[in-house]
Amino acid sequence: MATKVTSAVMRQGLRVLGVAIRTEKAVFTLAVVASAIYGGMTVASAWALGWATDHVVLPAFRDGRVTTGALWTGALLILGAALLKALGVAGRRILAGVMQFRMQARSRRDVTKQYLRLPLSWHHRHPTGQLLSNASADAEAAWAPLAPLPMAVGVIVMLITAAVAMVATDLVLALVGFLIFPAIAVLNLIYQRKLSPLATRAQQLRAEVSEIAHESFDGALVIKTLGREELETDRFRRRAHELRDANIAVGRVRGLFDPLLEALPTLGVLAVLAVGAMRLSTGAIGSGDLVQVAYLFTLLAFPIRALGWVLAELPRSVVGWERVQAVLEASGSMAYGPAVIASAEPARIEVDGVSYAYGETEVLHDVTFDVPAGRTVALVGPTGSGKSTLVQLLGRLVDPGTGQVLLDGVDLRELAYGGVAESVALVPQQTFLFDDTVRGNVALGLDVGDEDVWAALRLAQAEGFVGRLANGIDTRVGERGASLSGGQRQRIALARALVRRPRLLILDDATSSVDPQVEAKILYGLRDAAEASTVVVVAYRMATIALADEVVYLDRGRVVDRGPHAELLARCTGYRNLVTAYEREEAERAAIDVPVAEVPTEEEEVRA
Repeated sequence: MATKVTSAVMRQGLRVLGVAIRTEKAVFTLAVVASAIYGGMTVASAWALGWATDHVVLPAFRDGRVTTGALWTGALLILGAALLKALGVAGRRILAGVMQFRMQARSRRDVTKQYLRLPLSWHHRHPTGQLLSNASADAEAAWAPLAPLPMAVGVIVMLITAAVAMVATDLVLALVGFLIFPAIAVLNLIYQRKLSPLATRAQQLRAEVSEIAHESFDGALVIKTLGREELETDRFRRRAHELRDANIAVGRVRGLFDPLLEALPTLGVLAVLAVGAMRLSTGAIGSGDLVQVAYLFTLLAFPIRALGWVLAELPRSVVGWERVQAVLEASGSMAYGPAVIASAEPARIEVDGVSYAYGETEVLHDVTFDVPAGRTVALVGPTGSGKSTLVQLLGRLVDPGTGQVLLDGVDLRELAYGGVAESVALVPQQTFLFDDTVRGNVALGLDVGDEDVWAALRLAQAEGFVGRLANGIDTRVGERGASLSGGQRQRIALARALVRRPRLLILDDATSSVDPQVEAKILYGLRDAAEASTVVVVAYRMATIALADEVVYLDRGRVVDRGPHAELLARCTGYRNLVTAYEREEAERAAIDVPVAEVPTEEEEVRA
């Protein structure tokens, strides 16, 4: 079983390397050329050392003198080989790094683009920590073998050149040295079989630790308010310890096999020296030949290890590659059509027979209604009636299972890419602000001037408090807008939508943290604005609902009734019970809880 797993990992790992080579052909070719220069000069330096031994060192000891020409020749040969070797090393490392970092950057970009293409329903099924790991640790691991890859390919050139040089120098010494290569190959194979499952497990745990960490940080407020710091710390500690143990297991295997792989070439050198000494004593070879072959074996120890480095990184690379590919191959990307709507007037919305389900649970059933251009419509219903799902459909964050949502008579799915965003702005209940200035959060990449930003803030009833900030619209709001109150964050988020002058503005309970007076000013301002929008608002407050031109009452995923607030209040029992529940509860509580001592006496009533 282990052999099958290792073979599969090896094949998949080589396919991953093949993708990188095909993608970065030019860089890889230059890196291999640089590595081949390094390999060739390594062999050349051995030959130069052997030549210098025979023509400079031995004559100096034997005759007590050496010619200037021989001395300069030996020095230039050694120095020239060293310089070219250094250039090969620099070129190989730089180009290998360029190749590796380009592939990592490309994977990160592809993953991020795919995240943005995939519908919200896909994101609901995947933890944020996992998505972060896919774009960072997994993309990095997938291309980790690229750093030593050119070296490993260059090793082939070096081995062939060295083998030819050793055979040409002395066949017997070459054969003695070659005996060590099968041992290195077998040891490397055993090494990979031991290391592969351990490295795979370690990479998977890295992603799991990232998931838990992100969830813990994102839920810091809940954890602290409930006093669950120790429990959350223990949860993170357990998984972190598993990762630690997995990495230690990988380190143990490397710690065992690395010395052995280093020792084998050294044993080969000793064997060459032992046999070479005997042949030297018989006059079969010269001293320079022995030095040359022994030195070649000494130099080959390091390049041979480069093959092991590539093989050692393959298991982690395969895991990272597969996790990245799972994202890139994910289905559910939204399709777009060719339609373009060239209009600046308020939009007309039609929802025709729309149904939507989360898995097997259907939350909207044959929903049909329309919103005339320029009107304000309130979506009202009890918790779980499908209001938030419906606004996601109106903003095309998800597509309906059946039916269609039309903007000015055009199905949202037929609009060109970016067409919905040009006409529709959705302000969710859960406000998100970036760690940027107020201007940066409102404009958010849009090319607008300060006057437009202030106009949007004014319409969102945010001009006053922003003007009182230390640096006005240049004030940084902190991570997620931490320096602002909930209502202030909601108003800046509303201004972010308004600055885009949407034809359809969708407010998913987006003013819930704003007091009723400010909320009324916002809604009146939207209605009276110079460039008015069609507004769909998910509302719970009676005051908010009463400001709408029409109400669509939802219950259990269906449109139960629709019409002006006063008419629904009179004719729809469910609607009336929902919107007056708070007032009725307060009245009942007041009637029950008034103490007897607080009931006014007849004399007090007369005085009053």
